[in-house]
Amino acid sequence: MQIYMVGGAVRDALLGLPVQDRDWVVVGSTPQHMVAQGFVPVGKDFPVFLHPQTHEEYALARTERKTAPGYRGFVIHAAPDVSLAQDLARRDLSINALAVAADQLGRGGVFDPQHVIDPHGGLQDLVDKLFRHVGPAFREDPVRILRVARLAARFPEFTMAPETLTLMREMVTSGEVDHLVPERVWQELARGLMEVMPSRMFAVLRDCGALARLLPEVDCLWGVAQRADYHPEVDTGVHVMMVMDMSARLLAPLPVRLACLCHDLGKGNTPADILPRHLGHEQRSVGLLRNLCTRLRVPTECRELAEVMAREHSNIHRSSEFDAAALVRLLERCDALRKPARFAQILLACECDARGRLGYFDSAYPQRPRLQAVLAAAQGIDTGEVAASAVARGAKGQHIAEAVHTARVAAVRTVLAA
Repeated sequence: MQIYMVGGAVRDALLGLPVQDRDWVVVGSTPQHMVAQGFVPVGKDFPVFLHPQTHEEYALARTERKTAPGYRGFVIHAAPDVSLAQDLARRDLSINALAVAADQLGRGGVFDPQHVIDPHGGLQDLVDKLFRHVGPAFREDPVRILRVARLAARFPEFTMAPETLTLMREMVTSGEVDHLVPERVWQELARGLMEVMPSRMFAVLRDCGALARLLPEVDCLWGVAQRADYHPEVDTGVHVMMVMDMSARLLAPLPVRLACLCHDLGKGNTPADILPRHLGHEQRSVGLLRNLCTRLRVPTECRELAEVMAREHSNIHRSSEFDAAALVRLLERCDALRKPARFAQILLACECDARGRLGYFDSAYPQRPRLQAVLAAAQGIDTGEVAASAVARGAKGQHIAEAVHTARVAAVRTVLAA
């Protein structure tokens, strides 16, 4: 059998980037032979094996034939007679249809670019920084639209080949994207949100029309005006993309990045007669966010943080105007006393929102350290001692909780005075 390193590992090595995961293709073997060599089978839909020492994935060379609309309708053919050329022909982009024979790899996976197998011009496309599809097989898997958009967020300096963008538009128009299963949409979306410039993913999805099908709540934000004194960029969609890129700049985790994407969804259905104001958009955002998360089966941790951020971000921005009692009520609504780590992430999302505006990229966000200090003060009281004292005075039930609340307000008031 022959073994080749393929795909993103070759691409990233050629770009001088660290190679995180290496994928391998095996030509001229069978599942039985792989098992006999000590490989552990893990693939359900097609033969994939884990190397007995490195635990890296080795897939038998295969071809694919589409039998039904969407992602799941494929017949996989993996056999010793499938060549490397056939396997590479089914891949999405030319820059991912590259291979290097295992016996050409030096220590640490280093290889001579002259030994790269490049049947589809991927090397030149890397030089030209171009996303170009390999061939007609691209059309058969709508997930590839999401993958290309995600790669655009990873490599923002790359551009789309016109013929590839045209093909993606045709796939959207024909309804291929409508058949994507929610888990795959969320998986690719989540990975794209974590790239260096998430806004590029949404730009590609908008250009081909897929965003309107997959995330209509986000797609409708472009062209919606905001008050220029608060948002010099004016356009809501432009603002949300600035917030997304700020979340990447601040190395925010995934729950924060989803919150940044969804915090202003309610501005998309603000009544036209009150624009450019957006009264009540926070609660509308929460409702739209819940629908989006249910549809895509977003993990609970991401959904809950995004809901709090959508509901409270305006209050957090204005918190410098709040007195001690209002600040403690804000902490309680955010469940900050029980979940301080999540509250810290909510504050990070709000900072991304505040700085994701034209002319504010390098501005300070004093609300974040101030509210962290306020939370520390509220946490500093001994709730057991306060409750015991209240009980000694004859307090019961709700009156005990009120005593704890009052003590927290007093502690915060002291911090504010200082």
